[in-house]
Amino acid sequence: QVQLVESGGGLVQPGGSLRLSCAASGGVIYINTMGWYRQAPGKERELVATITSAGITNYSDSVKGRFTISRDNAKKTVWLQMNTLKPEDTAVYYCNMDGRRWGGASFGSWGQGTQVTVSS
Repeated sequence: QVQLVESGGGLVQPGGSLRLSCAASGGVIYINTMGWYRQAPGKERELVATITSAGITNYSDSVKGRFTISRDNAKKTVWLQMNTLKPEDTAVYYCNMDGRRWGGASFGSWGQGTQVTVSS
C-alpha cells in the first residue's frame, strides 16, 4: 500500500511563506503526476498545482505567481513553496500522486492533509 506523508503546515501571517512537503513510500517504482489540492471549510476540494514526471507544471489562477511546485523523483517527494500567503489560502492541503508499484500495479493515493492557516 502506497502511503503519502505530508509535513510543513502551520500558522503564518499574511504575506508570509510556508513550504509543504509530501513523500511517498510503499514499493513505488514510478510516479506520474504529483499534485497539491486544498479544501477550505464549507468548500469543495480544489486543485492548487500539479507537476508531471516531465516537469510540466500547472497552477490554479488563484496561486499563480505566488506558489511553486517542485519534485524529486529519486526521493519520491513533492514540495509546494507558498509565498505571499493570503487569508484566503487557509485550508487543509492534500498531496496526491499516481503511478506504478513493484509488480506493475498502478496506484493513486492521497496524503492525510496538513493545515495551513493564514491569519494575523
